[in-house]
Amino acid sequence: MGEKVVAGTFDLAERHRYRSKLKECLAGLRRLLDEERFDRPKNLMGVEIELNLAGPDGMPRMLNAEVLERIASRDFQTELGMFNLEVNIAPHRLGGRVLDRLAEELRTGLAYAHRKANEVNAGIVMIGILPTLGHHDLVSGNLSDVDRYTLLNDQIVAARGEEFVLDIQGVERLNCTSASIAPEAACTSVQLHLQVTPGRFADVWNAAQAVAAAQIAVGANAPFLFGRELWRESRPPLFLQSTDTRPPELQAQGVRPRTWFGERWISDAYELFEENLRYFPALLPLLDDEDPLEVLDDGRVPQLGELVLHNGTVYRWNRPVYGIAGGVPHLRVENRVLPAGPTVTDVIANAAFYYGVVRALAEEPRPVWSRLPFEAAARNFDTACRDGIEARLQWPRRGRYGGLAEVPAVALVRDELLPLAAAGLDAWGVEPADRDFYLGVIEERCRRRVNGASWQAATYHQALETGLEREAALAATTRRYAELMHAGEPVHTWPVGLPEPAVLS
Repeated sequence: MGEKVVAGTFDLAERHRYRSKLKECLAGLRRLLDEERFDRPKNLMGVEIELNLAGPDGMPRMLNAEVLERIASRDFQTELGMFNLEVNIAPHRLGGRVLDRLAEELRTGLAYAHRKANEVNAGIVMIGILPTLGHHDLVSGNLSDVDRYTLLNDQIVAARGEEFVLDIQGVERLNCTSASIAPEAACTSVQLHLQVTPGRFADVWNAAQAVAAAQIAVGANAPFLFGRELWRESRPPLFLQSTDTRPPELQAQGVRPRTWFGERWISDAYELFEENLRYFPALLPLLDDEDPLEVLDDGRVPQLGELVLHNGTVYRWNRPVYGIAGGVPHLRVENRVLPAGPTVTDVIANAAFYYGVVRALAEEPRPVWSRLPFEAAARNFDTACRDGIEARLQWPRRGRYGGLAEVPAVALVRDELLPLAAAGLDAWGVEPADRDFYLGVIEERCRRRVNGASWQAATYHQALETGLEREAALAATTRRYAELMHAGEPVHTWPVGLPEPAVLS
């Protein structure tokens, strides 16, 4: 969704032309795949992190334009809300000391951005959902002043035709409405990209879908929204409901939501792009002048602009991406499961776990998706979002008898997935010391049953017990979180609770 677009309206003919152009793009993609025009294996990965701006009081600051002007780096960009930023790390080749290099780049970049934000009495907070956000913060007036966000909001609202209903039953219940997609801005995530060849795409995507629940269980970091304690990872239900173009009648008919886990394992990347066209009407029918089939006939590489734009408005948790680098097309799996934070070390540990376990599972002779029903993987995802580190997941039994067993997520990760992740990182050629350090962070979270969400909830409840009111407790928890986040020690080491007030002698 990085294209420069101009806000406006679309007539009926434009939508018809756009649908035809999408079909041409899809045919162009099919030809590229059939002609084996895609890039050779490069083991490239990339990271994007969405961030929040908050003041010293822990409250959101609607200042991203001012902060970005001071940062003055193309690595930092706007995001949907005026309290959001996004940092993009240039692609790296998986191997060697890549994990430590990524960590150092992130620490340097975030520290610089934080200093610049301090100039306008704000700071960077890397968290799944900022606990102090109120319903009044997430309104259309606080969307970033960028045409593509205005246009996207207008089109989703028009497609729905009525207010969005946010109804999440967790520890407490949130039930409210919104006249815009602004609540989506509360969801700040880490996106992990992996460039893959067409022949490997399906195995990697299936593996990523299978382990999405485990990623959430150990990485959950979004237990609060609008002053309510909800799911341990409240981003997925919030994202689904805040972008849902379906009124209740279409939901009852089984029409698919635009924020989507999916419904089946795949055997080809093409299937996902084709599904996106078949199931989801265009939101942004913006046409360019390229004739993709003519470009292919001339021996050149088409941009497939309409397909790329449409693909960016279907919010799969593992999204297929078509891109071009150096004049050569490539495919990526974009993993959008994880929340931001808590620390750079935690983010890189989550990335190490993902890249390692996906590599290992994708290369198993009897893949997990041949033994795990897709419906079970989807249920696992919801269970992990709801229960976080305490989740119990269904997973194929080892041994000759097969079937599924329900196991604690921490046991599944510690006993089965972490050894696979270590083997996968070895296959990528990652330095053993880095492998052991970052996977050790995940192991310690499992051993102590601690992640960002559990720390936030425990600290919030302890703050309530000291006599603070709900809003004050959330603000104090946010301030303490930000302090520990910038200190940089991984979340499993954080002391629960607020610091003791200084005693004046």
